[in-house]
Amino acid sequence: MIMKQAEDRHLDDDNGANNGGDPAAGLSYHPPINFATVEDRIYRSGFPQPSDFPFLDTLQLRSVIYLCTESYPKENLEFLHSRNIRLFQFGIDGTKDANIPKSIITEALKVLIDVRNHPILIHCKRGKHRTGCLVGCLRKLQNWCLSSIFEEYKIYAGEKSRDADLKFLETYDVSYLRQCLHSIIYQYHGYGSKKRRLLYKEDVQHKARISSV
Repeated sequence: MIMKQAEDRHLDDDNGANNGGDPAAGLSYHPPINFATVEDRIYRSGFPQPSDFPFLDTLQLRSVIYLCTESYPKENLEFLHSRNIRLFQFGIDGTKDANIPKSIITEALKVLIDVRNHPILIHCKRGKHRTGCLVGCLRKLQNWCLSSIFEEYKIYAGEKSRDADLKFLETYDVSYLRQCLHSIIYQYHGYGSKKRRLLYKEDVQHKARISSV
C-alpha cells in the first residue's frame, strides 16, 4: 500500500509539473534500498540517501533506529531535526565475523516496541543483517515460529545470509524482555480490528517502567 501511495504521488507530481501546478511538483518519491513495512507504523530499510527524503516524509516518522557504529551524516541529521524525528543509535559492528551483541539488541527492542516512538524506521547500511536480526527478535516476541523468522531474514539477506545471524536468532532469549514488560500490552494503532498485536500472556501483577535511551 505504501509503495502504491508513493507511486501515485510520483504520478501526481509529474502531472503537476506538466500542468504548471505546484512548484514542488516533480519530486521523485522512491524508498530507500530494501525498504519494507514490518508492522503498521514500523518500517525497515537500508541507509536512506538524500534522494529518499521525500518518500520518508510520507511516513510521518517520529523515530529512527540506526544500527551502525559510524556517525550519522550531517545531511541526514538535518533532515531528522527539521522534522522533529528522534534518532536512536545502537552501534553494532557490521563485519561478517562480528557477533551480534544481545544486550544492544535488547535495548533496541525496548525502543522499537514502545508505541510512543512510532512511526519508526529501522536501518543499518544495507538493511540486511543487523536490521534483519532486530526484526527477527521482534518476531520472537510476536511468537513467530523459527522457520518463519529465518525465511523473512533470508528474503532481505539474500545470498549473503549469515549462519552467525541465524544462530543468534535461534538462541536469543526474549524471556528477560517479557519479564520486564509483562504488565504492558503494546497495540499498534491502525484502521482494522485484525491488526497484529504484541501481547504478553503472563498474568498482570506489577507494572514495569521503561525509559527510552
